[in-house]
Amino acid sequence: MALLVTGGLGYIGSHTCVELLNAGYEVVILDNLKNSKMEVLKRIEELTWKKPKFYREDLLYKDGLDRVFSENKIDAVIHFAGLKAVGESVEKPLMYYQNNVIGTINLLQVMKGHNVKKIVFSSSATVYGDENKAPFTEDMKLKATNPYGWSKFMIEQILKDIYAADNSYSISILRYFNPIGAHKSGRIGEDPNGIPNNLMPYITQVALGRREKLYIFGNDYNTHDGTGVRDYIHVVDLAIGHLKALEKINKGSGLFIYNLGTGIGYSVLDVVKAFEKANGVKIPYEIVDRRPGDIDVCYADPTKAKLELGFETQFSLETMCRDSYNWQLNNPNGYESL
Repeated sequence: MALLVTGGLGYIGSHTCVELLNAGYEVVILDNLKNSKMEVLKRIEELTWKKPKFYREDLLYKDGLDRVFSENKIDAVIHFAGLKAVGESVEKPLMYYQNNVIGTINLLQVMKGHNVKKIVFSSSATVYGDENKAPFTEDMKLKATNPYGWSKFMIEQILKDIYAADNSYSISILRYFNPIGAHKSGRIGEDPNGIPNNLMPYITQVALGRREKLYIFGNDYNTHDGTGVRDYIHVVDLAIGHLKALEKINKGSGLFIYNLGTGIGYSVLDVVKAFEKANGVKIPYEIVDRRPGDIDVCYADPTKAKLELGFETQFSLETMCRDSYNWQLNNPNGYESL
């Protein structure tokens, strides 16, 4: 029996594959390499002393996907694959709906054809929209503010409808907050293409001198220092959350939805100060205009995951900052360093 991990060479996927392999699972990785690199596979093998089977396939092409299921006895799927840049989704909505929604429909159709009914899906806190008040709970009314968020919203609805039609499915929907950090070895981490969309890789590139300064989008939010507040979770904690969700769906059928976050909100300036303290470096920054769609405060209520999965985060913000910089120092140009 094997687990299929789609997008398994990406930032979150690679860290999860390491945890899965170290826990004794047989892993099959599928990735189209659009936002990842083959070097990641070598490093997963290096960290685990195990060689997962790899397929370079795209979820938009069902024939290749069907071959993966035909050649392996897949027991469950962890579905990371998808485009994830909010700004790009606003500029290219059709690309996001095609890739994320249609790709997932193809995956679910092939799963059905091979009688695979267990899936852990990577959703996002973006499905809570801009009208709910933090801390966010899983039973809140959902709404998105951009095509990326709507694509996650739509996939969640598809999964809910599948379960309503067939209660023998076992589905876990995980709503991520803001993953940062890297594996403590410094061998795998976040390696964005071009200018980073997320705060931490931008900070680490400034710290390394690749970029002149950090641009902070707005200081007039209704927060303690005027900058936006988010829930930052260490990517290894997030990976372990997937193992907990997998244990849950292996116990029996059902539809389970969980926040994966720390339950603590930190502002942009809080993160900058924590990074400076943890690493002994200064981060120059400039305040610029807000980005459209950004909300004041976003953090999780993690109670449900704690009660039902036994999941609690282990890593502090300082550790997240230290591990992020360790990755960047060891890989100044990301996976292109070699």
